[in-house]
Amino acid sequence: MNPALHVRAQTELATIYEISKILTSSLDLAKTCREALNVLANNMGYRRCMIVADNEDGDLHLLAAVGLSPEEYQAGHYHPGEGVIGKVFSSGMPAVVQDLAAEPFFLNRTGALDHVDGERIALVGMPVRVAQQVVGVITIDRVSGRNSGGFNEDVRLLTMVASLVGQALALQRTVVAERNQLLSETRRLRHELKGRFRLDNVIDVSKRMQDVFAEVHQAGPSRSTVLLRGESGTGKEVIARALHTLSPRKDGPFIKVNCAALTESLLESELFGHEKGSFTGAVGERKGRFEMADKGTLFLDEIGDISPAFQAKLLRVLQEREFERVGGNRSIKVDVRLVCATNRNLEKMVAAGEFRSDLYYRINVVSIFLPPLRERREDIPPLIAHFIERFNSENNRDLRVSAEALDVLTNCFWPGNVRELENCIERTATMARGDTISDLHFPCHNNRCLTQSLHHVDKDDAVSALPAHAGPVEISLPIPEIPHRTAAPERQFGSTMPEGERERLIWAMEHSGWVQARAARLLNITPRQMGYALQKYDIEVKRF
Repeated sequence: MNPALHVRAQTELATIYEISKILTSSLDLAKTCREALNVLANNMGYRRCMIVADNEDGDLHLLAAVGLSPEEYQAGHYHPGEGVIGKVFSSGMPAVVQDLAAEPFFLNRTGALDHVDGERIALVGMPVRVAQQVVGVITIDRVSGRNSGGFNEDVRLLTMVASLVGQALALQRTVVAERNQLLSETRRLRHELKGRFRLDNVIDVSKRMQDVFAEVHQAGPSRSTVLLRGESGTGKEVIARALHTLSPRKDGPFIKVNCAALTESLLESELFGHEKGSFTGAVGERKGRFEMADKGTLFLDEIGDISPAFQAKLLRVLQEREFERVGGNRSIKVDVRLVCATNRNLEKMVAAGEFRSDLYYRINVVSIFLPPLRERREDIPPLIAHFIERFNSENNRDLRVSAEALDVLTNCFWPGNVRELENCIERTATMARGDTISDLHFPCHNNRCLTQSLHHVDKDDAVSALPAHAGPVEISLPIPEIPHRTAAPERQFGSTMPEGERERLIWAMEHSGWVQARAARLLNITPRQMGYALQKYDIEVKRF
């Protein structure tokens, strides 16, 4: 055997081995093909190597190349049937051009004939197939006469390299197709789940509320009693109505009662009804809410505010599913699904003997906690958009909220939660004179919340968080009396408001003569909140 041909055969074998390893090392096809062409050019002494592949638009674009400048690389795109490369792609047949300068179909689009110094340049092109379909072309060009072996050896070598490139292309396209199918399926499932866990009249996008929606969808179809936990204004009534809508009782009545709004005697008459003449003013028979909710759902809001005596009466109804009207002696059976709600710490009340443990276990079958708005701030922008859209529709306005105002509202503490946000938006929109609500419409835009870092606690603990939103919200609760202390802190701050919460409270009291109402106005909070904050930080009030 000719020694030169033997050397070439050995070189070809080593080249094919290296290229096969490179092409199977990664799914980054552009990277592996470029490395493979580097090996091909260096080992075989080729001047240039290129791989073009078909694209979604049907044209041919460079996938990888060696020996081209960036400008030449950018010019490497062809139509099927265009030039030598296009004809190889269209015909599926290899091509050998011994002198590119004499080839009329050669386009020289990538500058193969530039800077050749009179040398004759030859080109060999080989189609790349995937499952018998031509998907690309691999080409090499070289100076005629410099390489050992003839064009037949080049064709043989490129046939093997094209086969390896075709396998790599097939694998990569299979992986991409499977990945796209997986992503499409994931998006579809997410869309279905998002739709599945959406509730009417509830505008929330946060992960926390999606978890709540999932729990509501799970508990809705059952008959179990549900206890909704959460601060005031978090939307417990809306969730209760959603539980009713998702249940088999959706065609039955949904009856709601606020237990905190009625005295014990009125609450008993309201829930159980009364007979004619049972008390002064009972001029006729009246059905109670339990009877009205038969075959439906009864929503008892503020269940933690009922008296111990009434707790016993309610417990019997829940156990026996029957009751007597006030002034009556006939037992009435009902089929009612009970949903209760409270913002109180029932566990603490049970431990203190303020709430019956047996009633607690009766109503706490399924417990769903509604997170406060400050713990799901991503819900604030869509809620604002909803409230503004509703206001515009009802008042024939075209208001919008600026990005700065949205930032202020998103960073507020919102102790009153969604209800407070709704009131704030309605109040601000009503008083806005232009078409845009800006951050200047909110007094807190340059006076961030004094208690942004304070934890909000229930009213049971007699401590309320201080707001950082547009103006104080008055609540009709008594202002707590701060007990007289014998000692008082000495004046320790100047005219500049300090950073810490406790220090700011003391600073405000010092600059208002230790008058709580004045200090509250200075901090843009209510006197009630000022009193709770002073208690929380154990600040002794100075008496004059």
